[in-house]
Amino acid sequence: MMFTASRLSEMVNRHIEELTFTRYPEGLYNPVTYVLSMGGKRLRPVLMLMAYNLYREQVEDIWGPVTGIEVYHNYTLLHDDVMDHADLRRGKPTVHKVWNENTAILSGDAMLVLAYRYMAQCPAFCQKEVLDLFSLTALEICEGQQLDMEFEQRKDVTEDEYVEMIRLKTSVLLACALKIGAMLGGASVGDSDALYDFGMNMGVAFQLQDDWLDVYGDPAVFGKNIGGDILCNKKTYLLIKAFERADEARKARLEAWLDAVSYTPEEKIAAVTALYDQLGVKELCRQKIEEYIRRAQDCLALVSVPVEKKRELENLLNELMYRKA
Repeated sequence: MMFTASRLSEMVNRHIEELTFTRYPEGLYNPVTYVLSMGGKRLRPVLMLMAYNLYREQVEDIWGPVTGIEVYHNYTLLHDDVMDHADLRRGKPTVHKVWNENTAILSGDAMLVLAYRYMAQCPAFCQKEVLDLFSLTALEICEGQQLDMEFEQRKDVTEDEYVEMIRLKTSVLLACALKIGAMLGGASVGDSDALYDFGMNMGVAFQLQDDWLDVYGDPAVFGKNIGGDILCNKKTYLLIKAFERADEARKARLEAWLDAVSYTPEEKIAAVTALYDQLGVKELCRQKIEEYIRRAQDCLALVSVPVEKKRELENLLNELMYRKA
């Protein structure tokens, strides 16, 4: 049978809730349980199951790798929160706030090891390929995070550099989840690669959509205040294109807001958004999102299973891309 994304999400949530870590000391594992209890979209394990379900019906057979990809993703979030000095994650205090930074770092390290142990619970026929891809992906995510940190100190980040950064930081894990699911399901190399590329393009579109929503979304729907990226001078697609299109006068105003120390948040958000509107970057970003959606759709079309089997992946892509939150 073919499962819907929502049904798979329910199954993943129940499975994650039932995870127990019985090793000692509890002080190492309690933060792991806490992080995993925060919920979230569970997008990566759901994508792995969806890809597997294109070829096999018994999705429960791959709970090991499915758990591994979700534990790994949450490990990256835990360490991101430490690096960003974030107080909240999904409306709850972050691990380093509930415990402390040293505990957060060490529990995060334990999550990385646990993720590998879960990922290794796959059939011998593809274990090496799965672990090789997972290891490459983990390394690429570190590369993306480093680029993101370096971009904070630069005003000359190009569109190509930015897209490469979000490909590494966000897209590769979605692509990895899909490809591993396909490999575990016995898919051909062509199908596995097409699903990987589908995830890659979907991931870039997803992050560009986040950039757009942070400025132009409805805060009541988006679930957080609008303009957060503007306030912290984050190098988003919108800001990069604004600098690219601005004349000297507008570029000077943008730089003044990036360098400003004393201002009211509402004033900065309004001023930078007005510059974005004048420079037409709102529509440019939408066009770029549509471009990557089309690329993802083209990749999915290459997967050699009946169209009706791919319907759920198409629906998920549309839901993600045209979401308001």
